[in-house]
Amino acid sequence: IHIIYLKAGELTDCQNLGTDNVSVIEGEMATISCRVKNNDDSVIQLLNPNRQTIYFRDVRPLKDSRFQLVNFSDNELRVSLSNVSLSDEGRYVCQLYTDPPQEAYADITVLVPPGSPIIDSREDVVSEGNETELTCTAMGSKPAASVRWMKGEQELTGEMTVDETYDRMFTVTSRLRLAVSKEDDGEPVSCVIDHPAVKGLRAQRYLEVLYKPEVKIVQGFPEGLTREGENLELTCIAKGKPQPHQISWLRVDDDVPSHTVITGSDLFIENLNKSYNGTYRCIASNAVGEAYDDYILFVYDSRAGDGAPQKIDHAVIGGVVAVVMFAILCALIVLGRYFARHKGTYFTHEAKGADDAADADTAIINAEGGHNNTDEKKEYYI
Repeated sequence: IHIIYLKAGELTDCQNLGTDNVSVIEGEMATISCRVKNNDDSVIQLLNPNRQTIYFRDVRPLKDSRFQLVNFSDNELRVSLSNVSLSDEGRYVCQLYTDPPQEAYADITVLVPPGSPIIDSREDVVSEGNETELTCTAMGSKPAASVRWMKGEQELTGEMTVDETYDRMFTVTSRLRLAVSKEDDGEPVSCVIDHPAVKGLRAQRYLEVLYKPEVKIVQGFPEGLTREGENLELTCIAKGKPQPHQISWLRVDDDVPSHTVITGSDLFIENLNKSYNGTYRCIASNAVGEAYDDYILFVYDSRAGDGAPQKIDHAVIGGVVAVVMFAILCALIVLGRYFARHKGTYFTHEAKGADDAADADTAIINAEGGHNNTDEKKEYYI
């Protein structure tokens, strides 16, 4: 007997027999379709991986009720399989009784999603600058899952190992080594599972990082210059994890003034004078370490800063100067034209007496006489 074998999805000329491979999640339903083109009333049947007949035409000889007929016609035999388990995985056979017979194969692959991932840390709390190790485990999947790490929005790479267990199942473990800083305190680290049978599977853990204090000195009083005779109030603000258990004050390279009052994080000095000038330091410490901040005190004269010149609006001054200069320029132009006009008249009268004069004195006398004569002539004429 000669049998024509066809892979899933393949069709032959004339009477064509075809089928498709199926992937199904464990517990769900799979559908197998045996399709025939140009059928000449040949019989179609479906066999299981053990070559037991599931359906012969529209009759089910096999007593497994999970198999149900979905469609039967001359061109198709379609069968569903509910509540699929791993034992159902294998190669199913579509068979067409022709001469010679034809067979096509549909491979059912059963996907098993992993259980909820488990994330562990080598230590619950880690100090800044040290390294911690996180472990994520995804158990009982088929095929093996892949693991990704996320710290906030940043993707990180871990070392992954895959172990095969019973019945072709897999357990995947990923280890992430991470150096931490104080900025990582409270940061979420997620283990993300990628698997064809499930989406959005992840576990999350928040980093707990211990770090030494951050110290800052704030001047509460006075608000401006520190002058002789005034009081000084400083506050030391210190934050860390754990909270600083000790805060102390000192004066660098000298003793704190004898009447200084220190209450916890506050320092108070009354009646300042210039002998108090110097650097005052606040030191805070916790289990991780210590840190400090400095305040430089400079005491000014008691009247320092009084009568300080007010801020000058240079734009306004510039505008005023421009207006003044423009006014002066206009005045000069008007005066220039005025003097030029009167000077020409003078020269004209002087010229009248200078034509026949023997010297300058005579010219002046003649000019004056000329004026008089002119006046007389004008008066005589009138």
